[in-house]
Amino acid sequence: MFKKRTLVIALTAAITSLAGCNSETTEETDPSEPVNVLQYVDPFIGTGFNGHTFPGAVVPEGFVQLSPDTHLTGWHSSSGYHYDDDTVYGFSHTHLSGTGIGDLGDILFMPYSDDQQRESSKFQKSNEQAGAGYYQVKLDDSGINAELTATQRVGLHRYTYADQQSQKLKVDLGHTLNEDWGGVSLENEITFVDENTIIGKRISGGWADGQQVFFIAKFSSPIKSYTITNEGEQVDGSTANGKDVVSFIEFEPSESPIEIKVALSPVSTQGAEDNLNAEAASINFDQARAQAENKWKDSLESFQIEGGTETEKTIFYSALYHTKLAPMIHQDVDGQYPGMDKNIYQNFDGKTNYTVYSMWDTFRALHPLKTITEPQRAVDYAMNLIQKQKEGGLLPKWELHGNYTGTMVGYPAVSVIADAMIKYPQEFTPQDFEDAMLAGIASSTWHPEDFQHWDQELLSKVMTLHIKYIDEEGFAPADETAESVSYGLENAYYDWCIAQIAQLAGNQQVYDTYMQRSKGFERYFDYNPAEYSEHNVSGFMRPVLLDSSWRTPFDPYNAEHETGDYTEGNSWQWTWFAPHDINGLKTLMGGEEDFRKNLDGLFNAEEQEGTADMTGLIGQYVHGNEPDQHVPYLYNYTSTPWKTQEYVDQILEEFYLATPEGIVGNEDVGQMSAWYVLSALGFYQITPGDSTYTIGRPLFDKATIPVENGEFTITAENNGPDNLYVKSVSINGQPLSEGLFFDHSEFKAGGTLHFVMSATPPQS
Repeated sequence: MFKKRTLVIALTAAITSLAGCNSETTEETDPSEPVNVLQYVDPFIGTGFNGHTFPGAVVPEGFVQLSPDTHLTGWHSSSGYHYDDDTVYGFSHTHLSGTGIGDLGDILFMPYSDDQQRESSKFQKSNEQAGAGYYQVKLDDSGINAELTATQRVGLHRYTYADQQSQKLKVDLGHTLNEDWGGVSLENEITFVDENTIIGKRISGGWADGQQVFFIAKFSSPIKSYTITNEGEQVDGSTANGKDVVSFIEFEPSESPIEIKVALSPVSTQGAEDNLNAEAASINFDQARAQAENKWKDSLESFQIEGGTETEKTIFYSALYHTKLAPMIHQDVDGQYPGMDKNIYQNFDGKTNYTVYSMWDTFRALHPLKTITEPQRAVDYAMNLIQKQKEGGLLPKWELHGNYTGTMVGYPAVSVIADAMIKYPQEFTPQDFEDAMLAGIASSTWHPEDFQHWDQELLSKVMTLHIKYIDEEGFAPADETAESVSYGLENAYYDWCIAQIAQLAGNQQVYDTYMQRSKGFERYFDYNPAEYSEHNVSGFMRPVLLDSSWRTPFDPYNAEHETGDYTEGNSWQWTWFAPHDINGLKTLMGGEEDFRKNLDGLFNAEEQEGTADMTGLIGQYVHGNEPDQHVPYLYNYTSTPWKTQEYVDQILEEFYLATPEGIVGNEDVGQMSAWYVLSALGFYQITPGDSTYTIGRPLFDKATIPVENGEFTITAENNGPDNLYVKSVSINGQPLSEGLFFDHSEFKAGGTLHFVMSATPPQS
């Protein structure tokens, strides 16, 4: 699989150097020189292949994510942009980074001069650039130079028209991404308030059904004339509403570029106006761009790295950049936001409401990273998720603009909550622990009668039948539920997380109940070394029928999407999902030696491709999707921990590159990037909810990262491309527990994790 991908990357390397930040340079820099981290941020990384990132303008955790839309339908339209495209349809204000499903693309603006140019324009990659907080492209068809930047809630456009051109703009409220996957514009409204101002709203359906956004746009040049259409028919007057409202504006002639400020609100047009006044009323485009770049600099420069190549620094800081796009702030400056029940709430206590929680992906590395480097934000996320359950009745598993989507497996919010609470118990009250426990119970038990007011199709995606059968039978049967093995394994882990929360809440009964449920993963493992000898393993996690028999025939390579027994993978990957009980998994597999042999079997298996999500293969280990991303670190539980260092080194080198194709699968709203950041630093957390970390292979000679109340330093002595093995390691002057593990409490201000590296692995 990787060999095919390498060829594509080689062919595009020359082009990438034009778009990125000197990303192909491999010279080392002088560590004594101060580093401008923004030179290493390349938003084009991940916009090619299946990465599905976008290159547009955004500030850290910004609600406005203003970016060009070049791909409107199909899988590659998930972010609205794909690097292979050469046509732009306009610039919309909300996007998703790295997802496998598309939505948003709200409030599209398209500058044009001739009426024939108003639907789209060709563009050249050589005329396109992007950086932290800024995007620019020259449109071939009109010669217009389009520039974008942003504040938290305001998108700023600057359009430079050629001399003597008519200065025109299309404002498309019906614009939708992923129509072929159900995206639909439900209700639009626009009002021309005066010669410099329009206001309106957009309500759409699709992945997030009924998501709404309100806006106000202020123009630097007065409007000369305009027309409004709804579903292609012209509408008289200054106001229109309907399902597909588009306006065409011509401005008074001007020798200056047209600057536009577009403020968004999830609540009201008044909220949008308040947001504009608070964030951008007194600044111009260049000032907003400078502010955006300074916000990114402040956010990223608290991470300082030394050693490594220029390319590795570009990959690292671009990955870190991607970890800060979401969850994003989803409320007005006055604290108002739409709750999960569609009512408007006010955050009187100063807490922040966030959105775009891609938790099936991000509980694994993104949220653990936040607990280390942004602890207050991690605590805020936990409290926010508890609040969302109070509003809607259930914890969201993929929340989007205040909507339940019901996407992906189980109830992963409990992992995010448990991890923050375990690491920072002092930040929560006894009532918080109780509320979190009750939220977990509500989301993990079968009680659909309490949700008759819900859309029943959506309810079936959030409170799935797997929960009913796990309640009643102790497992999810394959003949009654789809993707039964994945749900059974993940729900066992989530139940363990609920048990950890219950322990903090002091409820022994709930703790005991959920610890027992957490052993449910055992039901799916078939230990049969003779039957599976051709695969060089002792067994697999298999689908079980309601009568407790195995589903036959069984093929560990089978990865039938959605209707099969596994989610976006096969038994090879899912057999390893018991992160809360590695020792129990060892026992199931036949003990220490079989556990190690099975790991070898995974990494040496035939590289058969499965679903489109299954990319970045080493044997049947799949790095381009989430289910087994912890597995390289499981060698640390064997007598051959140096294999963890080998595989982590290979993944860092081969599956992350400084090119548009440089992320080997869907970036998934920061998860793929967070895996890189943690692993490049030299450690990883296998089990969120357990504050233990284990080591890998540090990439840089020195890294300084922010932690609570200060900085923490990771150093690697005798480090280099060939010295990938860990000879010894200490933390805060003391050897690690068993040489491989340390606790979150060791991330102390002024502390140090010190590696001594070697070119040869230690003898086992």
